[in-house]
Amino acid sequence: MPQTMVPRACDGETGEHGAANKKPGMHYDLAVVGTGQGGKPLASAYAAAGRRVVVFERGAIGGTCVNVGCTPSKAFLASAHAAGRARRAAGIHVHADVRVDFPAVMDRVRGIIDEWRSSSEQKMAAPNITLVRDEAGFDGPDTLVAGGQRYTADAIVLNTGCSASHPPIPGLAGTPYLTNENFFQLTELPPRTIVIGGGYIGLELGQGLARCGSAVTIVHTAERVLTNEESMASTALERSLRDDGVRFVMPARTTAVAYRDGRFTVTLADGTELEAEALLVATGRTPNVPPGAVEAGLRLDGRGFIAIDDHFATSLPGVYAIADCAGQPQFTHVSWEDYRRIAAILAGDRSRTRADRVLGYAIFTEPQVGRAGLTYDAAILAGYDARCVSLPLEDVARAIEWNETNGFYRLVVDTNTDAILGATLVGYEAGELVHVFIAHMEAGGTWRALERSVHIHPTYAEGLPSLARLLI
Repeated sequence: MPQTMVPRACDGETGEHGAANKKPGMHYDLAVVGTGQGGKPLASAYAAAGRRVVVFERGAIGGTCVNVGCTPSKAFLASAHAAGRARRAAGIHVHADVRVDFPAVMDRVRGIIDEWRSSSEQKMAAPNITLVRDEAGFDGPDTLVAGGQRYTADAIVLNTGCSASHPPIPGLAGTPYLTNENFFQLTELPPRTIVIGGGYIGLELGQGLARCGSAVTIVHTAERVLTNEESMASTALERSLRDDGVRFVMPARTTAVAYRDGRFTVTLADGTELEAEALLVATGRTPNVPPGAVEAGLRLDGRGFIAIDDHFATSLPGVYAIADCAGQPQFTHVSWEDYRRIAAILAGDRSRTRADRVLGYAIFTEPQVGRAGLTYDAAILAGYDARCVSLPLEDVARAIEWNETNGFYRLVVDTNTDAILGATLVGYEAGELVHVFIAHMEAGGTWRALERSVHIHPTYAEGLPSLARLLI
């Protein structure tokens, strides 16, 4: 842990830096705003090293992941996908009468949230941590204020995350629409659901509701879902969701929302009206910027996220920002890895940067999408002389045996160096398989090392060397 921080005088005390830096209020070695998956371990590590830490949290301890993100959504999808797989087993001549006890499913989800939140709260109750259950704002470039009390610290780290976007659709405000932030409070399955948004949140929760028995319609502004992914991925997912009964309306723009007698009416730009008992708005995420921060001199980027340099430093001296609020990829593992980097940087290790890693992620639809590095189009835009090859799952023995052939594996490489630039996997447990590529890329390996690898037959992973051999 950091050994370069020198505690200053606080509460009117005098010390080595007391005369020059004394301010009303409390002074700490570290101030952390937000208890997400980056801020929480950073605070715990500092406290364990004997440093005085103040942590601010205006909501539930644990941030998005624990309360309204990864933990509840994947617990919900565990039930939904079990139901979907049981129904699709008819394709291999296993016939099941599937009944989803939706209230019990959601009770289980909320129980898991409570369990994980309790664990997070216990960690924030550790010695040397002062937890302030209030929103922290800036009262000048180096001072935080919460509950009428002023706080300063040798370093301030913002881990404030993002919130669900609330688009300015006429009639939407004031209706009981859903976002990921209140979705998990559902106690009854909506007979019909409209989802606005074709990103990963809309697709995951939309498919989950459909597999639980709701009639789902997804309205999306683009011509295909998951516009940041390979078009082949969009096609595979749309096919799968349609098999679950999901209806797609796209490209389409929502121009009005009305709610009356327990039903939503969604009006589209072409005059089409859609009706449902539930409306899920999944149109993106908005960064949470502390009150007074901009007035204090905190610079934002063109998208409204907190601007940072390669070492997470903001425009305010001694103030850093990590994870979602700083425009980092909005995934829990990225936030946690930001913690490891900012901890090293604060300790004086300037070799660590926000980009010294291979980024991977997964979308937990069925089939799953696993991504590592760049798509082919992104590689070309970045200036690489790139090649790509694709292998349909219809050519993978295990996929045929399990009747899971909707998907593909795709590999992008640098023609000049043979380096692996990225991979997109769509298929059964693709989120697990993509780690093969992440490991090769982190180790600086080439596609030739993967081509020489002998993977076990018959597995889904057996298709990965086969994919690389298409480059020979």
